[in-house]
Amino acid sequence: MTSTDAPTWPADGYPDAVADVGLLSPVRVASDVEAATGDRAFLQAMLDAEAALTRAQATLGDAPAAAADAVTAAAQADRFDVRGIAVRARKGGNPVIPLVADLTAALPADAAPYVHRGATSQDIMDTATMLVAARTLPLMAADLRRTADTLGQLADEHRTTPMPGRTLTQHAVPTTFGLKAAGWRHLVLDALDRLTSLTFPAQLGGAAGTLAATETLAGTPGSGPALLAAYARELGLAEPVLPWHTLRTPVVDLSGALGLGSGAVGKLAADVLVLSRTEIGELAEGSGGDSSAMPHKANPVRATLITAAARQVPALASALSASLTAEDERPAGAWHAEWQALRELLRLAGGASRDAAALVDGLRVFSDRMLDNLYLTGGLIVSERLAVELGALLGRQPARELLTRAAHRAAAQRRSLAAVLEEEPALAEHLDHLRPLTEPATYLGAAAALVDRALARKTGSEHRNHA
Repeated sequence: MTSTDAPTWPADGYPDAVADVGLLSPVRVASDVEAATGDRAFLQAMLDAEAALTRAQATLGDAPAAAADAVTAAAQADRFDVRGIAVRARKGGNPVIPLVADLTAALPADAAPYVHRGATSQDIMDTATMLVAARTLPLMAADLRRTADTLGQLADEHRTTPMPGRTLTQHAVPTTFGLKAAGWRHLVLDALDRLTSLTFPAQLGGAAGTLAATETLAGTPGSGPALLAAYARELGLAEPVLPWHTLRTPVVDLSGALGLGSGAVGKLAADVLVLSRTEIGELAEGSGGDSSAMPHKANPVRATLITAAARQVPALASALSASLTAEDERPAGAWHAEWQALRELLRLAGGASRDAAALVDGLRVFSDRMLDNLYLTGGLIVSERLAVELGALLGRQPARELLTRAAHRAAAQRRSLAAVLEEEPALAEHLDHLRPLTEPATYLGAAAALVDRALARKTGSEHRNHA
């Protein structure tokens, strides 16, 4: 075969050459979310949607119960050729068309006519997507709860552990590691609240969202909404007010929640990456990753993978948000564009949540290094405090001018701010008052109280334990 020859594969095979086993996406490899979003999982969700439709019609007397039983029994993904369906999906532009053909062929003659009655491909694909999301998000939520629980413990343990606060990459004023951990936890709980508040509606509208075919098949005008309700019940999904073929709120809400989830753990990971730098050394992952070239390294691999995932998610979420501008009653290309983007979004956000739980569980906190770094600037980190105190003694503008001059001298001469201030004639009579104020570890403001305030917000697991 030359480099320009396209490989051909048997219709009933799924060759290793095209299998996506996660080689380029280590954040989701071997996770529960990966299995819940694979090709076979989506195929099973489509089959579940088809079987539920026949069952719903049977409950309303519009299909024989035996047909519903037969379709449900046949709707098992391991009985179908996933690769073959994927290849044949090119002809009609979606996998539902060949799947319906294969499911129909797998049924006895008296049940076959009751497959896919009154539905359109988008009904099945959208419903399957909601099923996959409903089955995947509890896995992600469990990891976020674990992460929040561990961060709560870290925040409580280190509520008064002083460390430098950093703004625009520079030391700003002291803070505590407990407050930082409480902030991470707060974001994670925001994401958890958003995820657990989502609803997943079934989709059933027929060719143009009127349910006309289902009513014609049933021979009962006005029966369409009853079928929609029965269909949603069979699936355990929410009953939509309207078919949402071009009303894509469920997809956009889902993408927003996944974006918040990945961003929340991404913030945590970004901070860990900074604080675990060799020259900072305030945090470290429990067990770092290896380097291919440098035996001494213990790389912050989990934080790296989480950050990589979080950087990819906004583009995917943006693609899903674009589905809101879908034309007509059913669009060309808009809902097709969602499939892979949403699957990848579920995988990245879910994988990042899995790694976040492991990251914080093994996180090592070096409080001595935090304290050392707090004194790195020789007391300049408390210049804000001194500005307030000296402003009351000397006046605001004279105090600022004096402190600016002293800070520049301290930095240039590599001396402590306290030593330089002792040489200022204007401060001679105030030195006893000022010396304790140059101690960085005592300028923590309301950090401890803020930690306590943040920890009053319960996680899902804490709510269950107190129920």
